[in-house]
Amino acid sequence: MPAIETTALTKRYGEDVLAVDDLELTVEDGEIFGFLGPNGAGKSTTINMLLDFVRPSAGSATVLGYDAQNEPEAIRERIGVLPEGATLYDRLTGREHLEWVIDTKGTGDDPADLLDRVGLEPQAAERSAGGYSKGMQQRLGFAMALVGDPDLLILDEPSSGLDPTGMQEMREIIGAEADRGTTVFFSSHILGEVEAVCDRVGIMNEGRLAATGTLDALRENLDLDASISLTVETVSDALIADLEALEGVRSVTADGSTITASCATTPVKYDVVTRVGDAATVVDIVSEDTSLEQLFNTYTNGERPSQVDDDADLAAVEAEVST
Repeated sequence: MPAIETTALTKRYGEDVLAVDDLELTVEDGEIFGFLGPNGAGKSTTINMLLDFVRPSAGSATVLGYDAQNEPEAIRERIGVLPEGATLYDRLTGREHLEWVIDTKGTGDDPADLLDRVGLEPQAAERSAGGYSKGMQQRLGFAMALVGDPDLLILDEPSSGLDPTGMQEMREIIGAEADRGTTVFFSSHILGEVEAVCDRVGIMNEGRLAATGTLDALRENLDLDASISLTVETVSDALIADLEALEGVRSVTADGSTITASCATTPVKYDVVTRVGDAATVVDIVSEDTSLEQLFNTYTNGERPSQVDDDADLAAVEAEVST
């Protein structure tokens, strides 16, 4: 059963504003799904409809198998939400915020454990939230979202206000929650953050879903190359010819001791590394893919190809290459 599924989900504001247009979106159980789009693309409206804060003009949505409009209470018992710009109570301490949420949900969570999971120091937890920095507010909001060990986390700009170290820690927290079996659905304008942790992404543009899939699938749909360069002790004409004959290799060039292969998809790079490694001693490897920023710009600038939906593994080949 998908964690999130929408069917022809549409939201109009008046006669002129079509915020979400016929959205067909599926987020699978257990995956980390990145929800992207420029300002005004319809991301927040979509999230608000999933949470029943906004009613759709047409279509339907289910969250964890429950109808988003008819069974919102059942949904809220099983999800955790970190909204963008979440408001805290200035006079309450961080611990008191957590104790309030724990009491409201009727769970037996340990506030100290939750604070530790999001990297909020015990001393800070005893201070009033009114004196928190933006980054500390985000950490506390995330801890509140984790109360009750939710099956689904909906995070809206989770790294907002965090410094680079905090962003890295937030990515690690998201990954750890996914490892625990939690589905993570989050929107972000920080493309590197999404690229680092997501199994799949969805790109919204002008209220419509421009594309969904792994980064590999999106690259392949745009017919963009993924390149890999290998520095070897000896370059031979036979090795170059062997690489050129590999399926999925578009071109091969040699510059001194460096061989660069342009590949149709990321998995082809693994074949290149294996073939070169069998024939020569590899000194160095540099792998380059079309960045998520390039894909994002391509899918949102009006040159939109047909929608992709591919569940191929994003990171396996990159992990092989890095080793």
